[in-house]
Amino acid sequence: MHTASIIAAGPARAAIDDCWNRIDVRGDGSCPELKQHVHCSHCPTHAAAALALLDREAPPDYLADCTRHMAQAPEDRQADAGSVVIFRIRTEWLALPTPVFQEVAALPAIHSLPNRRDGVVQGVANVRGELLVCVSLGSVLGLVGMAQVAETGHALQHLALRRLVVIGLDGQRLGFAVDEMRGIARFDPTALKAVPATVARATATYSKAILAWKEHMVGVLDEQLLFYTLERSLA
Repeated sequence: MHTASIIAAGPARAAIDDCWNRIDVRGDGSCPELKQHVHCSHCPTHAAAALALLDREAPPDYLADCTRHMAQAPEDRQADAGSVVIFRIRTEWLALPTPVFQEVAALPAIHSLPNRRDGVVQGVANVRGELLVCVSLGSVLGLVGMAQVAETGHALQHLALRRLVVIGLDGQRLGFAVDEMRGIARFDPTALKAVPATVARATATYSKAILAWKEHMVGVLDEQLLFYTLERSLA
């Protein structure tokens, strides 16, 4: 049974504040605890709510609902369904194939390297004891010149959503900062659209397709071309 239905089931049951849907990772990101815990799953408030749900008496129709759910025929899933991880840099929604992603971490301090002022290589960061080279994907894609919203009001609420993404291909590991992570999205390959010829930014050069996802048009990046360019920047 869906968590929301359990929370709402029965007037005698005490209400649980599902803050994770309002101010945390599924909401507007304004929760002050995100700075310390990074994700709701690490927060004591989230853990306490989970224990409260588990300790509750099951609703009267719980077994019937579970029986109906288990009796349903499995959904027909395409064996060749695509899978990408979606993220945002500036105002652009982008994606890379799921196998490329190795880790997502809280954004650490990135220390600049001497004699590297090309704008692509930002420096190195300590990720669980490993010194990882960090690059600016926005510079590669030509997004650094795009207008940025002033860091006040609603924009400040999203600073807690920034993450360091670690990607890897053919033994090469790199990190880059994103302004927001949205996680894995599966799709029918026939849903991919060609990149419009009218798009002149570098994003179009590195995009192999466009994916309509919720209310956004997501540029699916070519991981091979992207790593080739990044490796040349490191040389």
